[in-house]
Amino acid sequence: VIESVPTVREPDGLAMSSRNAYLTEAERAQAPQLYRTLTDIRGQLLAGEADLEALEQAGLARLHEAGFRPDYLRILRASDLRVPEPGERALVALAAAWLGRARLIDNIQVLIP
Repeated sequence: VIESVPTVREPDGLAMSSRNAYLTEAERAQAPQLYRTLTDIRGQLLAGEADLEALEQAGLARLHEAGFRPDYLRILRASDLRVPEPGERALVALAAAWLGRARLIDNIQVLIP
């Protein structure tokens, strides 16, 4: 079982991390796109989108277009980070991506009603 705690964020949504110090001013302005991408995925899941692979691929493309070098973007079962079965309601969208010298990581919980 995975126990989570809320992510502490900057006002623009960027997850606070010591790695953020590696970002240039321009990269720092761009960095919140990682969180916005995950937030958009959550919105699509809550709207009923069920094609997780398509959401992952679209999210990766969006990060590439924004100048990131993604390591991964996945939508997994929140309880154990395994591939979810169809109809799973407790998910997490996770991503790690390089922006300049900084490897940024983030995640967002998705609880589908």
